[in-house]
Amino acid sequence: MLTTTAEVRASGTRLFEIAALPSEQLSMLLGLIYQGPMEATPWSSSLEFIRQQLQASFATLVLRTPASTRPGLIVNASVFGALLPGEPSYSTDYYAQCPFIGLPNDQVFTADEIFGVDGWCAHKFYRQYLQPLDLRYILAANIRTADGVECAFFVCRGHGASDYSAAEKAFIAVLLPHLKRAVDLHSKLDVVESERSLYAGTMDRMLIGTVILDEGGHVLKSNGAADGMITEKDGVLVNKGVLEAHCPIDNRKFQKAIRLALANHLGGASASVEVMTLSRSSGKAPLSVLIRAIPLNYCADEGKRRPAVAVFVRDPVSASHTSRETVRKLFRLTRTETELAMLMADGLTLDEAAEELGIMKNTVRAHLRGIFAKTGATRQATLMKTLLSSVVSLV
Repeated sequence: MLTTTAEVRASGTRLFEIAALPSEQLSMLLGLIYQGPMEATPWSSSLEFIRQQLQASFATLVLRTPASTRPGLIVNASVFGALLPGEPSYSTDYYAQCPFIGLPNDQVFTADEIFGVDGWCAHKFYRQYLQPLDLRYILAANIRTADGVECAFFVCRGHGASDYSAAEKAFIAVLLPHLKRAVDLHSKLDVVESERSLYAGTMDRMLIGTVILDEGGHVLKSNGAADGMITEKDGVLVNKGVLEAHCPIDNRKFQKAIRLALANHLGGASASVEVMTLSRSSGKAPLSVLIRAIPLNYCADEGKRRPAVAVFVRDPVSASHTSRETVRKLFRLTRTETELAMLMADGLTLDEAAEELGIMKNTVRAHLRGIFAKTGATRQATLMKTLLSSVVSLV
């Protein structure tokens, strides 16, 4: 008999009674399931709990199905450790033969129920893959979230064990709706993390220092570009966890702007922006700074440090990480023209560029005319604007 999540909702109390799981253990397991998306190995703790509860050889969650163009993402809790012997062969060879994939979603079933005892023991998947691993009894469920994420859940026992009871099936049926919601949460968090990594990498490549301050005005986190500026202490530095300007006069204005941003954060006026420049002890061009309040977000733990203010710092002197190959392809420049364009974009004069490239000034002028013709620029300032406003700074 198959048990669906619809039946769980319809018969709620009855299935909880059949599962016969003490409320303390159920509460602990549900906590582990919802904690799963935040674990380094997703759901490793809850899978181990389930494995021990059902006295199984292993419990497995297939988060991403293997395919010819990508590896699968499979999490195991087993008596063999985190990685079940034979799991790589399952991903590469046996997944396509798995008889449980494609069965109806949100149902709990066992192999013996689906194929019969004799049919399952004669099945090719069992004989070639499971039997050599001493795996005999399979309990499984397929899950599909509202966003279309498909995954599979398996619990396996060895030949010396017995098939799953009605109570054990009811136990898994009770968990399925919660596991589905947690998988959906994991999918959304994965998208957010991918976007965060993309934007953070772009900021680093554009050499924009980013410092996030908490509600107390202390540094919460910073990116690589900001760390470099802070280490140099040439314009900005961190003193006892507080981001400060190097010049005392600048610092008074800087701290005032941060306090205003903190007040706007708490008041919900996150659209306000403060801009300024910070002088440098080295005498180099001042740092450009933008300070913006971060929208107040909900957090149940009031003791937790929350992001409140973002400080963006740009050093106009620093050479960009722009890919020369990208510039060359985008504007169809020669390699010498590309090098010259990058030097001009960094603010070098024709004489300085000629010396850097080791060529005559007249030759530099000839290459510059070629650059202007291909980029549509008519002077150095326009060239810099063309390069900086193109997609090359994002590469």
